[in-house]
Amino acid sequence: MNFLRGVMGGQSAGGAQPSGAETIQKLCDRVASSTLLDDRRDAVRALKSLSKKYRLEVGFQAMEHLINVLQTDRSDSEIIGYALDTLYNIVSNDLEEEEQDDLEEENSQKQVDDLGRQFTEIFIKQQENVTLLLTFLEEFDFHVRWPGVKLLTSLLKQQGSQVQQIILVSPMGVSRLMDLLADSREVIRNDGVLLLQQLTKSNAAIQKIVAFENAFERLLDIVTDEGNSDGGIVVEDCLLLLQNLLKNNNSNQNFFKEGSYIQRMKPWFEVGDDNSGWSAQKVTNLHLMLQLVRVLVSPTNPPGATSSCQKTMFHCGLLQQLCTILMATGVPADILTETINTVSEVIRGCQINQDYFASVNAPSNPPRPAIVVLLMSMVNERQPFVLRCAVLYCFQCYLYKNQKGQGEIVSTLLPSTIDATGNSVSAGQLLCGGLFSTDSVSNWCAAVALAHALQENATLKEQLLRVQLATSIGNPPVSLLQQCTNILSQGDKIDRRGSKVQTRVGLLMLLCTWLSDCPIAVTHFLHNSANIPFLTGQIAENLGEEEQLVQGLCALLLGICIYYNDNSLENCRKEKLKQLIEKRIGKENFIEKLGFISKHELYSRAAQKPQPSFSSPDHMMFDHEFTKLVKELEGIITKAIYKSSEEDKQEEEVKKSLEQHDNIVTHYKKVIREQDQQLEELKQKVNTLKSQNEQLQTAVTQQMSQIQQHKDQYNLLKVQLGKDNQHHSSHSDMLQMNGIQPEEISKLRHEIEELKNEHEALQGQLKEKDSVIENMKSLQSETGTTEQSSQIAASAGLEQANEVCRELEALRIQIQSQSSDISKLQSEKQELLQQMNTASVPALGNSSAITAAKNSELEGRLLQEIKELKSEVKALSEEKTLLKQHLDSINSTVAVLQDEKSKLHQEVTESKKEQDDLLVLLADQDQKILALKNKLKELGEPVEDEDDTESGDQGDEDEDEDGEEED
Repeated sequence: MNFLRGVMGGQSAGGAQPSGAETIQKLCDRVASSTLLDDRRDAVRALKSLSKKYRLEVGFQAMEHLINVLQTDRSDSEIIGYALDTLYNIVSNDLEEEEQDDLEEENSQKQVDDLGRQFTEIFIKQQENVTLLLTFLEEFDFHVRWPGVKLLTSLLKQQGSQVQQIILVSPMGVSRLMDLLADSREVIRNDGVLLLQQLTKSNAAIQKIVAFENAFERLLDIVTDEGNSDGGIVVEDCLLLLQNLLKNNNSNQNFFKEGSYIQRMKPWFEVGDDNSGWSAQKVTNLHLMLQLVRVLVSPTNPPGATSSCQKTMFHCGLLQQLCTILMATGVPADILTETINTVSEVIRGCQINQDYFASVNAPSNPPRPAIVVLLMSMVNERQPFVLRCAVLYCFQCYLYKNQKGQGEIVSTLLPSTIDATGNSVSAGQLLCGGLFSTDSVSNWCAAVALAHALQENATLKEQLLRVQLATSIGNPPVSLLQQCTNILSQGDKIDRRGSKVQTRVGLLMLLCTWLSDCPIAVTHFLHNSANIPFLTGQIAENLGEEEQLVQGLCALLLGICIYYNDNSLENCRKEKLKQLIEKRIGKENFIEKLGFISKHELYSRAAQKPQPSFSSPDHMMFDHEFTKLVKELEGIITKAIYKSSEEDKQEEEVKKSLEQHDNIVTHYKKVIREQDQQLEELKQKVNTLKSQNEQLQTAVTQQMSQIQQHKDQYNLLKVQLGKDNQHHSSHSDMLQMNGIQPEEISKLRHEIEELKNEHEALQGQLKEKDSVIENMKSLQSETGTTEQSSQIAASAGLEQANEVCRELEALRIQIQSQSSDISKLQSEKQELLQQMNTASVPALGNSSAITAAKNSELEGRLLQEIKELKSEVKALSEEKTLLKQHLDSINSTVAVLQDEKSKLHQEVTESKKEQDDLLVLLADQDQKILALKNKLKELGEPVEDEDDTESGDQGDEDEDEDGEEED
């Protein structure tokens, strides 16, 4: 200011006081010509102080110089801050607006707005100026960054779309602005939120960029840090910015949902028991939070996105929290109204949310459903009009695409479900009470609510015909349909509060919805002979503008009676009704009156959005869903009126043929559905059979592998025994010197021959067993072919089982004889040992000791083998009894194919066990033969050695050849 005083004082010393424009010109010259930075800084500071009072002069004279300062003096943050502040004062209208509050001059305000817009156009004419301003926002210096944020915000307010395009095309323009939200200085952060509000207005591209720059996370963090709904103006600004990002932007809404940000909204709506004394800021914040929820589930959004958000809100508990506010006490009226609207759109068309809402009870004694409590407010004329509209919208959303809810509401009106005690009030009773009250708003709301309970549900339209009402004591009950027509015809005679037209419009909308697409209801309506004359009388009269709407609705109702007439009443057939219209009204006049509906201004307003929003009760005439019905029926009724009787007959014939065709199609669909079920069952059976077949194949494979393993083990044992024989052959020379009698040796040879013969017989039996098993496997594979083959397989299995029993008995006898032979051999062995001990010489002492040890080992082995043979005989006898039991079971269940298969499989298993036992017996016999050979060799008797290893590899044929060579 000292510099400014110097400039002003220098001028005054030589003459008169200089004007503001002259001073500004001097300062501009100093800024442009001074070489010292201090002089330029002082001049810019002086311009800043004059820019508020002399806004126009500073703007036109100094703007160019200030822009040059921004370009040339970037190194000095102080002069840059002064220049940015000066430009903000020039461009912004905020300062002038404060002064205009006292002046209250509209023309002056308009001039101020135009001035800010003109200066903004001058500044952004060169796009480099906006880009230069964006670079200053990267500076951390508070005196540079904060004025830059305010200036850019003001530019966006004045010329939003142009500045948005410049920022959008500048490199990293939006990203630089997003860094403002992370600034630790709250002033810059808060003004950054305001800047982003202006930046994101009506620009989907910038909204997407801001959202993907992690704006949701940062803004929700700020809201949480500031205390949610208890926060200050910063929370309000953040919520407004969130609305800009989400409203009408499907991409950002999906990103918000996928990022699990809906779950973070639940703490916003946590209210306590004491809700009195809410501050104005808290009410504003909570109002914006509710609006933000509605943005995500708005009916104008794509159905899939809305449904997904609705389900998320239910699963995270947000809907439950909103219902808590709905039923809480002490909540301000505007918050309660907005909460009802929010809950309405959260449950609209979502079955799971609608079911939950139906289960909510108010905290009363006794508890009442929330729907009943809300309907009580709707039909109560003392409640605020906006609240009653919100309750109606909530009821409509609850019934939208909810046939279950519609049925529950209508069921409360039916005679079988009405509470005879009268202790509780149902939704149906409240609707009937509102429908026939003396308040026109209640009449209209109840009629529209009841119409929504019948929307697109022919079954409920027929059931509602059963509803009977007790009008007065001593008089018989009257049907609901008849009572509606009675009130409609007596509308002018009843004293009502509000518009009489409103009541009649509501009843006519209810009747049109009820009778449309329900021929039975049309028949009931036509059965009352007074209804048609009333409608024709209303349409034919020349009434005022207010009554024209009623005439149009009467024409619509009469047209519905014609189009949906099934000609069941002789006096009210389609042709007779059309002749009546032509005689008393005229077709052209009828169509003209019908067109009054769609030409009405209130009809156009109601058709825009589902929510009923009326500026006053007098404007409450049309419902959104009813406008859809009018649009659908208007053209159809017009065609039906002009159709001749022949055309009607042809149309009826076409309808009948179509119905027949539909019946045929339905029949074939049913047949195809049954065939599909049969195919599915057969497929399942095939799959089960395949799995059983695979299991059997795996079982057979396992059994074959086990048999092969046993054969390999058998061959391996034979090879090992051959090696042991070669190891003990070195002792044969010593045993020949012991002087054993030749009779004993011949006796031992004879016994060896007998054991070999038995061995060969056992091998033959083993081969027979193998063939039996193969036959049984082949029989098992053929069990599923025919019943005759199964019987043959069963008889063959019986014969084979009998043979197995006989063979087992023979084997048992043979084993007993062999055990007696072994005991004899043991006694002979003892005698031979005694002879060996007496005939041995001292020189052979060491070898005799070795021989005695060998003999003791052989003795132990023989004893062990005897025990094993006895246990095997016992096992064989048990197996014999088991086989007999199986034979008995097979004889009793021969007729059943599946049982035969399981029994044959069991017999195969038993035969396999028997084969295993035979293999064990053969191995034991081989060991006994080798042991006897070793004895003979030890006793000195020459025995011909055979190539056991080769015989083990070649099988049973080699053993037979070896036996012939010994003979």
